[in-house]
Amino acid sequence: MFPMLDPLIDSSFKGFPHASPPMPLSQIGAQGWNALNGDLPLPLAVIHQDRLQHNLAWMQDFASSRGLGLAPHGKTSMSPQLFRRQLDAGAWGLSFATVTQARIGVAAGTRACLIANQVFADGDLTAMDGLKRSHPGLRVMFLVDSVAQLLLIEDWHQRHPAPLAFEVLLEIGVPGGRTGCRTLAQAMNLAEWLHDSAAVHLVGVECYEGLGASGESSQGKPYVSALMDLVQSVALACDAQNLFDADEVLLTAGGSAIFDLVVPGLKLQLSRPVVGLLRSGCYVTHDQGNYKRMVRAVADRTGCGAGLEAALEVWAHVQSCPEPGLAILAVGKRDISHDLDLPTPLLLCPRGTRALQAVPPDWRITQLNDQHAYLQGSGPEHAALQVGDKVCLGISHPCTTFDKWRWMPLVDADYNVVDAVATYF
Repeated sequence: MFPMLDPLIDSSFKGFPHASPPMPLSQIGAQGWNALNGDLPLPLAVIHQDRLQHNLAWMQDFASSRGLGLAPHGKTSMSPQLFRRQLDAGAWGLSFATVTQARIGVAAGTRACLIANQVFADGDLTAMDGLKRSHPGLRVMFLVDSVAQLLLIEDWHQRHPAPLAFEVLLEIGVPGGRTGCRTLAQAMNLAEWLHDSAAVHLVGVECYEGLGASGESSQGKPYVSALMDLVQSVALACDAQNLFDADEVLLTAGGSAIFDLVVPGLKLQLSRPVVGLLRSGCYVTHDQGNYKRMVRAVADRTGCGAGLEAALEVWAHVQSCPEPGLAILAVGKRDISHDLDLPTPLLLCPRGTRALQAVPPDWRITQLNDQHAYLQGSGPEHAALQVGDKVCLGISHPCTTFDKWRWMPLVDADYNVVDAVATYF
C-alpha cells in the first residue's frame, strides 16, 4: 500500500494515546478505543462515520441526478483516505488549489485533477509535467485568466525539451472579486491567445460563485445568474469560433454554499459534448455553523430534504471553573476553526461517565485563545460543571479545523473508534 494511504501514527500526533506504540493508520480501528473513555487525550477531533457516508452518497446523488459530475475540492480535508472514499462514491475526479495538493490526490488514486487556481511558476509547471509523464492517462488541468500568465507558461514551454501541452480552463470572475476575466471581450481575447498557443489546450470554462453566498436566495440568485450567464456566453462564443481544443468541453463551478444555483449554468448545448462539474468540498463532513445555514437554504430552494449532516466534532475537557458563569475548556485556535464563527457547544459528558446530554441553548463560546476556550452560560447546569467534564463543540467551516489535525479517528454512534484518516497540509 502506498505509504500516504497507511502512514505510521504515533504519540507525536495530537490526539493519539500517549503510551501507545506507533502503528499504521489502518490498525487504529482495531484497538478497541473509545473517544469518551479516556483512551485518547483531549482535545480531540472526531468524524462520525455514518454521517460521513451519508454525506458522500448525498452529494454524489445531488450531482448525478442533475446530469453533472462531481470533482470535490480536496483542500477541505487534504486526506488521502477521504479522497479514496469520494472517488469510490463516484466522483469524476478531485479539485485542488495547488500543485502540491494535486500530487497528494494523484498518490491517493485520482486520475483527474482540476487545479482551481492559476499555475505559472516554473517549479509547478515542471512538477505537473512530471506527474503526467509518470502516470499515463492522468489529466491535470488548471486555470488561466490573463495573457500575462500564458506568456509565463509559454516561456517555460520553450525552455524544456519535448514538453507536453497543459490542459487549461479559462476562468471567469466578477468585478471586485478574486481572479478571473471580468468581461466577455476580455475572455474572448484570452481564449484566442490560448487556442493559438502550443503550450496549452483550452478545454473549458470555470468560475467560482461562492463570494456571492449570503444564505439569502434573494441575494444569491441574481449574483450567480449574472456570473453563469457570462460563463455560458464565453463557452458559446468559444464554441462558435472553434477555440476549444478538446473533444468535450468542461464547464465547472460550485463551491460548498450555493452549489444548487450554478446547476442550470453548467448544462449547455454546444457542438461537442459538455461535462458539467460541481466542485463542492465542505460537504464531506459539513458543519454546525456557516455551511449548515447555507445548505438549509439549498434544501429550501431544491426541496431535497434535510440534506447534509454535521460529521466533524471537537471534544475538550473543562480545565477550570474560575468564576460563576464561566468555564475554561482546554481547546483553542490551534485545534478548532474560528475564521467564520466561533465553535458551538453541543454535548456534555460528565467526568467519569459516557452519558451524553445536550447543553442548554444559552451556552456560548465567547472567545478563543491559542489553547483555551471561554464557555459562558447560566443556570444550574453551567454551575454544576466540574474540572474533568467533557464538552463537545460543533464547528463552522471544516477546512480550517481539518488543517489543525494530522489525523482524526472515525467513530460510531457510541464513540467507539472504528477507523481513522490522516491529513497532509
